[in-house]
Amino acid sequence: MKTDEPSICYEAHGNLYLNITNQCSADCYFCIRNQGEGLYGYNLWLQKDPSENEIIAELEKHDLKKYKEIVFTGFGEPTARFDVLIAVTRWLKAKGTYVRLDTNGHGQLINPGINVVDCLVDVGLDAVSVSLNAESAEVYDRICKPFYQNSYAALLKFAEESKEAGLHVRFSVVDVPEIDTEKCSQMAWDMGVDFRIRG
Repeated sequence: MKTDEPSICYEAHGNLYLNITNQCSADCYFCIRNQGEGLYGYNLWLQKDPSENEIIAELEKHDLKKYKEIVFTGFGEPTARFDVLIAVTRWLKAKGTYVRLDTNGHGQLINPGINVVDCLVDVGLDAVSVSLNAESAEVYDRICKPFYQNSYAALLKFAEESKEAGLHVRFSVVDVPEIDTEKCSQMAWDMGVDFRIRG
């Protein structure tokens, strides 16, 4: 149901998307957050980050079996709330769902005290889609304005480690003039992961 109230869950493309935070570790100039309050008619500007229990209460309003994937994404970087991400993934996997994380790949920088990939694998996460968004660190730093140093190297390492750990990995890029999508596609090919260009 679409409302003016901020949404934790929203439906699109046969999936159910989870908006668990508006915190992010980058300020990409092309981010949808800079262009409005939501997506697909849903308001995604949260007044506060929802608790684990609040997220699960929203999930319980849905027939989870009807979705292809349950996807952590939304108006922020889900790994900024890693404990909640892990707890809700564990709950979802107990329900037999397919769970994907859409991420900027900064999770290890945001959570330096833990092995992020190991934790994701341990709770049964199925897939990660990593926003590559540039063919080089120079372009990445210019258009994504990450808050951490060496963010581009960190996201490449995250993707590589996720693939080695058995997760289904995809690189995605936004279709903007600054990004050489052919070079990015080649990078995905070289790593042996899927590739998608987002509108």
